Amino acid sequence: MKRFHVHVHVGDLNSSVRFYSALFGAEPSVLKTDYAKWMLDDPRVNFAITSGASSPRSTISVSS
Repeated sequence: MKRFHVHVHVGDLNSSVRFYSALFGAEPSVLKTDYAKWMLDDPRVNFAITSGASSPRSTISVSS
């Protein structure tokens, strides 16, 4: 089954982790100093955030 991949660059990783954890009702499956990732099952989404980007940007892709 395919998974939807979303990667968002954020200004403040800690507050973004709190926000998305509350939104998804789950803690990230991977958490580093500049990166967090949730692997959600419903819907099947890999959602990642990264901090430290000079200009915020987002990428979205679908893969098997």
